[in-house]
Amino acid sequence: MDAPPLLDEATADFIAGPTASIAIASRDDTNHASLFKAVACRVSADRRRVTLYVDQQLARAVVAQLRAGFPVAAVFSEPATHRTIQLKGERAELGPVAPADREHARVHFEALVEHLVALDYPEDGVRCYFHYTPEQLIAIAFEPGTAFEQTPGAGAGNPLGSAA
Repeated sequence: MDAPPLLDEATADFIAGPTASIAIASRDDTNHASLFKAVACRVSADRRRVTLYVDQQLARAVVAQLRAGFPVAAVFSEPATHRTIQLKGERAELGPVAPADREHARVHFEALVEHLVALDYPEDGVRCYFHYTPEQLIAIAFEPGTAFEQTPGAGAGNPLGSAA
């Protein structure tokens, strides 16, 4: 019998939701870390696989580290509440995106811009910070091996689902 998925439905909905600001990271063999913003996320129906969409040109250091087989980490944070989840995986698979993925990324981007503008962030600055080129998107998929609560407060750093 398979173990239940690491992500429950609510967490999967949160990380793939329209207000999640997403960062993806990796490291090299000297533990030099690279980090970049992902545009959007999808979670598989069984909640065992997470796919992030990243501008491969802008995130070239992270992409190179993941292609070399180094571990992946991703952080999902909602700006209005600071709710934050971190996922880690042993390796990622990189692949092309379909037109539907580009549309998903566009919709997520616009929703996140709207979310941040409502918090009084300047729209031009938000669009610049989260900028990506649709034709440069790459899909980065991984199976999370560990998940952590990272919302600021007493429970930050605890494994997801554990008591604070």
